[in-house]
Amino acid sequence: MKIKDTQIRVVMGDITDFNADAIVNAANNKGLMGGGVAGAIKKKGGKVIEEEAVKKCPINIGEAIFTSAGSLKAKYVIHASTMGMDFKTDEVKIRNSCRNSLKVADELKVESIVFPALGCGTGGFPLLASAKIMAQETWRYLREEGSGIKEINFCLFSKEAYEVFEKGVLRYLEHILYKLQNGPFTTVDAIIKVGEGIVIIQRSNPPFGWALPGGFVDYGESLEKAVVREAKEETGLDIVDIKQLHTYSNPKRDPRFHTIGTVFSAKAEGTPKAGDDAAGLRIISLEDINEYEFAFDHKEILIDYLKSIKA
Repeated sequence: MKIKDTQIRVVMGDITDFNADAIVNAANNKGLMGGGVAGAIKKKGGKVIEEEAVKKCPINIGEAIFTSAGSLKAKYVIHASTMGMDFKTDEVKIRNSCRNSLKVADELKVESIVFPALGCGTGGFPLLASAKIMAQETWRYLREEGSGIKEINFCLFSKEAYEVFEKGVLRYLEHILYKLQNGPFTTVDAIIKVGEGIVIIQRSNPPFGWALPGGFVDYGESLEKAVVREAKEETGLDIVDIKQLHTYSNPKRDPRFHTIGTVFSAKAEGTPKAGDDAAGLRIISLEDINEYEFAFDHKEILIDYLKSIKA
């Protein structure tokens, strides 16, 4: 499967035999390579890998460094520090070491990287939990960063581990890509009070009609920041005294998509001006809402708001 331009694969085999630009070692923060994946990498690639790692250590748990790959087929070994010398790991350590390994790979400008099951050997972390954490961090990294990695592989030595990672990585990412990404989408709307009235805009795009200023929440943005941004873009106003009122989730509230919208009340001073994507703008009295044809469920929202302030 692909995320953007990066191919994601789960394979069964020996990570030390993999012909990739970089393989990842589930390391400790001192760089010592004893048993498990680390021991196998040192045995096949040579002690020089450990010697280089020790010189660059100690590092913080969750960080990653790189060394040469000795006599392995790979060009580099990226040492992901999933534990200290107490050999204990957890979700945060695995999450950080996975993400930092991808960062190091991009700094090295490698196109292919191979991960083992981080934390699941000496650390004893559950396979499925590790798979999902690594899938989540892979998704986030490729979504948020401009990565040049063309191929990310998860290599498992046993059939059991392979089947767990196929479910925990590939099936999990497919669920995110093909189900969660299809919605519902998150939106915000603002009831902006200016003087004795509220601001409404006339939509220039379908669905047509009058509406509250608002729009979609961007990835990585809070609801509060989104409503401030949308208000500014659509009305030119800087809103203050922002209060969350209610969330509307009827799947049919928006004829385009399934959206879940959170409505805020706010105040502003000055003269609003319609943004580029609005055909018009007005300040109206709440008592006059029946005179306007509203898009979405915005008339219902305003009726609810009117009832609440009267109560």
